[in-house]
Amino acid sequence: MPVQARVIPFLLQEEQDLIALAQTGTGKTAAFGIPILQRINSASAKTQALILAPTRELCVQITEDLKRLARHMGRLTIVPIYGGANIVTQIKQVAAGAQIVVATPGRMLDLLSRRKIDVSAIDWLVLDEADEMLDMGFKEDLDAILSGTPEGKRVLLFSATMPRGVEAIADGYMKTPKAITIGAKNAGAETVQHQYYVVHAKDRYAALRRIADYYPGVYAIVFCRTRQETQEIADALIKDGYNADALHGELSQTQRDHVMKRFRARQLQMLVATDVAARGIDVSSVTHIINYNLPDDIENYTHRSGRTGRAGRSGISVVIVNLKEVYRIRQIERQIGRPFEQVRIPTGWEVCEKQLLHLVDRIRDTEVCYDALDAFRPAIDERLRELSKEDLIRRIVSMEGKRFLNDYRNAVDLNVTLKQEKDKPREKKVARLTMVRLVINLGQVDRFTDRSLRTFLTDRLNLPTLPIDRMEVTRNRSFFEIDAQVAPFVIAKFERKKFQGRSILIDYADRREQQRKNPERPRRDSFKATNAFMAKKRKGKK
Repeated sequence: MPVQARVIPFLLQEEQDLIALAQTGTGKTAAFGIPILQRINSASAKTQALILAPTRELCVQITEDLKRLARHMGRLTIVPIYGGANIVTQIKQVAAGAQIVVATPGRMLDLLSRRKIDVSAIDWLVLDEADEMLDMGFKEDLDAILSGTPEGKRVLLFSATMPRGVEAIADGYMKTPKAITIGAKNAGAETVQHQYYVVHAKDRYAALRRIADYYPGVYAIVFCRTRQETQEIADALIKDGYNADALHGELSQTQRDHVMKRFRARQLQMLVATDVAARGIDVSSVTHIINYNLPDDIENYTHRSGRTGRAGRSGISVVIVNLKEVYRIRQIERQIGRPFEQVRIPTGWEVCEKQLLHLVDRIRDTEVCYDALDAFRPAIDERLRELSKEDLIRRIVSMEGKRFLNDYRNAVDLNVTLKQEKDKPREKKVARLTMVRLVINLGQVDRFTDRSLRTFLTDRLNLPTLPIDRMEVTRNRSFFEIDAQVAPFVIAKFERKKFQGRSILIDYADRREQQRKNPERPRRDSFKATNAFMAKKRKGKK
């Protein structure tokens, strides 16, 4: 792989720190793993290399890959350290001697605070998927871990994108690092096709089913925005007869491992997951990424689409959007430097044709066990004697394709085009809420849950009936949807307010993304909208 061809010789021949920008699925583990294994001293039991990864799944995956590479190296020990597993067992494994430790930041910091692991003499420090670790709120944990490592260590930073937080780590903990970029900076993988479908919001699930049915061999990860939505979509797919399951943060480690084991064994057709839960999933044969909802941060789309098209294979990343979200497709195109193709959702007739022809191909290509069937041929021929060839074919196809024929016999067209929408005659306006998504810098670290944060917001605003929807509380920030007319009032109400001595920051989720990229761009004045809302509220009270 290109990243291996450039990184491995550099790490073996030079002593300089390294920043490597490459998409997920391009072979980065071997790129840093082979040089580290080449240089490791297996005769010494001390910890010589520390590899930090954002998720449990990636931590386990890196460990397994390194063990395969080192299977002929004798007494070399590689230990994974991650949350959700028995910490006593992990402490014993480290105490017995681990030359290489692969860890998630949270559990690593836990062991350091207990003084159960010593990283004061490591030679190698690897930050894998550094952008994801920062996005998940591990900045303080990383600072605490890195501060206890020796000055003379060699730091290797691998990332798919290069946000400012990653640049800050490079500036603070690396010495004149060498930068190697595979492809364009922050760009999407060239092996992935990007497509989008435009539907009405109410037809989103129907569109998901139709896309899945149109590809008989689909092996996909479906991304949802919240844990609740993830579970609901997975349950609906299972109820409708699909081999699907959910992967999100509320599952125990045992449950997550069981789901991933089934997915890797292809016992699941679709894995429905949140962004955090799916990070670190390394399954090279995923055919489709289906974005049931777009992520709040555009950069997360790069990580999502990177779950397919891995190890040189091709893949398709699909986005389902409604009319109000089409503009975000253009934002993502500019971010990843790759074009999107608008694709029409297949009609019911097209789905049935695709599935039935796939069934015919399977029947045609089935290997026949002549010897085993010969003994039963007389009885089989007698049972089928009255059926003609045409009747037999119809019965077999009807038996296997019954679900699709029933589901799509009278299926409606789900496609929506922008031109058609513009040409429609104006309808009488109906009062309804237009929701916008906001982000606030309070989260799980502040001991908030979906319910308690909702109560906190309504109490502070003194609006107990305020409609708040689609709450998502993450580690150090939270997202929620609110009436667009109320949003300016909410943002203005929290200005100069504090929580436990810390300033509360609240803004539009999309605007925060733009502010992060263009910090000098002034925020639009929202006082006019706020005054209008307050005047309307006072008028209602009268």
